[in-house]
Amino acid sequence: MLSTIRTAVRSVGHEDELSLVGHLDELRTRLIASLVVIGVAFGFCFWQNNRLLHIIDRPLAHQTQAQVRAGHGPLGATYAVAQSARDIAVQLGSVVGVLEEPGQHQQPEAQAKLQRVARSLERDVGRLSVPPEGDKPVTLGIGEPFTTTVTISLVFALILALPFVLYQAYAFLMPALHPHERRHIRPLVMSIPFLFVAGVLFGYFVVLPAAVHFFQNFNSDQFNVLVQANQYYKFAATTLLAMGLLFQVPVGIVAITRAGFVTPQRLRKNRRYAVVACGVVAAVLPGDVVTLLLETVPLYLLFELGVLFASVADRRARARARAVEMSLGADTVG
Repeated sequence: MLSTIRTAVRSVGHEDELSLVGHLDELRTRLIASLVVIGVAFGFCFWQNNRLLHIIDRPLAHQTQAQVRAGHGPLGATYAVAQSARDIAVQLGSVVGVLEEPGQHQQPEAQAKLQRVARSLERDVGRLSVPPEGDKPVTLGIGEPFTTTVTISLVFALILALPFVLYQAYAFLMPALHPHERRHIRPLVMSIPFLFVAGVLFGYFVVLPAAVHFFQNFNSDQFNVLVQANQYYKFAATTLLAMGLLFQVPVGIVAITRAGFVTPQRLRKNRRYAVVACGVVAAVLPGDVVTLLLETVPLYLLFELGVLFASVADRRARARARAVEMSLGADTVG
């Protein structure tokens, strides 16, 4: 196993010659190393599954508790009954307090009973004063808590292991490029994990709360809304992964410009279409007008960042081409 990891970390040089069997053996080694790292990350995430579930439940908890406080749904009705019982207990406590006053001249036995009732009412008021429940999704199947926990642990494991997996793909493909090509493409490849993490964070703090708020409040007075754990976690994972992929826009722009499909100059001339495209993507995502703007602006900034990187890469490529032409011209003259 250690030899497999060492082989996976080592990169094959451009000048090294490998047979087809050698390439397949290297691919197998890197796949095994990636699976090992994913397995270790999965074990860590499964060990910390309570914290992970708490993190991913937070957007749902905030919105659900707001609905419960408003009395919506079966949990809201239960909370309203509990608050009514608390008010009654508080009023009874006030009555008992009046009866316990020295001026009432209660018998010792009655005084002792009133004190016990007062303590009991105080405990009841404390239990009924807890915040509203509903901060966790519900499960309907006997195995759903286990399968859902495994799924969430696997999703977080893939996110944690992504840099290493991308490095393995990079190390396997890069020997086909010349050293100077490798130097220019390395920053592009290294930016993929950081952009992915930025997209996931943006999805968690902006898109997911807006989506939960939209869906939880849509015709909520016509339904008894109970969020099922399996569906909520799939929705949350899909949203976060989609935002992580959307944040790869700069990498995609640089890739298509380097491939010659479009030039940076043409992209700059068609900025208005990019604004429309970003607005359409943001409109597809759930939310209100405010979240629409919050989602459109970062997407457009990513487009501009990609155009900037593509322009820099294009200028460098032109400068290298001119340097090569001048060098060839000097050799010809010589």
